[in-house]
Amino acid sequence: MKSMEFDYIIVGAGSAGCILANRLTESGEHSVLLLEAGGADDSFWFKVPVGFTKTYYNPEYNWMYYSEPEAQLKNRSLYCPRGKVQGGSGSINAMIYVRGQPHDFDDWARAGNAGWGYRDVLPYFRRLESHWAGDTPYHGAHGKIRISSMKDGAHAICGTFLEGARQAGFPVTGDINGEDYEGATIYDINARNGERSSSSFEYLHPVLGRKNLRVERHVSVSRVLFDGKRATGVMASRNGEALQFRAKREVILSAGAVDSPKLMQLSGLGDGALLARHGIALVHELPAVGRNLQDHLCVSFYYRATVETLNDELGSLFGKVKAAMRYLSSRKGPLSMSVNQSGGFFKGDDDEAQPNLQLYFNPLSYRIPKSSKAQLEPEPYSGFLLCFNPCRPTSRGSIEIASSRVEDAAKIRINALTTPRDIREAVQGSKLVRKIMSSAALRAITAEEVSPGPDVQSDADMLEYFREQSGSIYHLCGSCAMGPDARTAVVDERLRVHGVQGLRIVDASIFPNITSGNLNAPVMMVAEKGADMILDDARTVVGQVPTPAEPAAIA
Repeated sequence: MKSMEFDYIIVGAGSAGCILANRLTESGEHSVLLLEAGGADDSFWFKVPVGFTKTYYNPEYNWMYYSEPEAQLKNRSLYCPRGKVQGGSGSINAMIYVRGQPHDFDDWARAGNAGWGYRDVLPYFRRLESHWAGDTPYHGAHGKIRISSMKDGAHAICGTFLEGARQAGFPVTGDINGEDYEGATIYDINARNGERSSSSFEYLHPVLGRKNLRVERHVSVSRVLFDGKRATGVMASRNGEALQFRAKREVILSAGAVDSPKLMQLSGLGDGALLARHGIALVHELPAVGRNLQDHLCVSFYYRATVETLNDELGSLFGKVKAAMRYLSSRKGPLSMSVNQSGGFFKGDDDEAQPNLQLYFNPLSYRIPKSSKAQLEPEPYSGFLLCFNPCRPTSRGSIEIASSRVEDAAKIRINALTTPRDIREAVQGSKLVRKIMSSAALRAITAEEVSPGPDVQSDADMLEYFREQSGSIYHLCGSCAMGPDARTAVVDERLRVHGVQGLRIVDASIFPNITSGNLNAPVMMVAEKGADMILDDARTVVGQVPTPAEPAAIA
């Protein structure tokens, strides 16, 4: 059995792991091993923004997980794609860059996590950004992740959506990640000159030659090793060969909201009764491991248009070739952007304290394929879609190992629509879509609502449509939540696992509550902040004074 020793071992080269690998090796003082179960992100399709359509059902780059049957969603199993490649889900997502609303993070702090309020995390968002707005109180200009606006290239009917929202009485904002986060907008994406700007491309690729960094791909980690209650390394395998890696300082799990809790449970950390059922020796009782799972559920409304949309541009072979030639020659056109071009945050009712619904207005209408061999194809007519998801669902699910074998996927239970608020917001969102679509601007470009159609009018009918048609929007988080109480949380405010030493978790699983919007940006923020904590703790151990975090940008 091969065995090697490093200061830090990072399990998972996803959006968080790539940032950690860069930051922890930056000084040259620490040796770091980065382990990735998938391969390299060296395909053209990881660069081109529309490439997610090629990886959406590709088992080479995607774990292609499914939830357990959801009782409140007609016993359907929801598709939960997860990146199985360097860059993780940040290599296969649709690249919408949304931080979340300020109160999302203030709620993290109110839950007992000092240093995680909005004013605390804003400097880390600014640090990672090279933003189109430049250096402002809300944005950074010198970070590694390039943030680009789609305002200049978005399809013309996205402007119609903005006008329709305005006519319906909602604000329009030019920067959903700035001071005015409520209202309709054209989304930003993490792209540089028409190519994906992921943490793998921006943080990891440039430093692969560092002598104190080693990246091992196609390595499956089966458990964390312990000496008593101190993490000392990991057991792993590659192509049937057993591997053992030792960590002098820390093991850091960055395997995501599904596989980090799974690895914790396989390693003897979790609910003792669950582990006993699978014959796993208990290292430390942590009942919250795998609990508190959250996700955004989305449902789409389909419309036939009276004007041309991206369906017309991309619905034929000629159109696809034309778009591809434009992209290859100039890195512009529809292939250089996300299909989710506009949307925003809205209040479902006037008495809501904060925007509680997120919308996506797509100038392309398509159906999610039912086969792993199918491609995302436009509907065979001029069309667009408008979809919504509640921002802060209150239902809570779980991640549980299915067996003691790392090869067996964990059981994902989203447990959707199990609270009165979530049920109410499913109806709220449908009414919001209809309200905006009833504006004069959008009526002028709409021939008909194809689905759910005019027969769906009552609250009961709208809820039924949500139960039948909603799906995960792939924002799983919270399954190893941060908090001060080891009975209800897994890591403390410095992301250290409760009750053991030498083990941290740095990924979306530590979210105490889901953030409003897409998760890639807050995950990268957590990694930047987590890296500072790890390095500060390393300096403290050797008697040095920790470097203070960058001060908040807003007084």
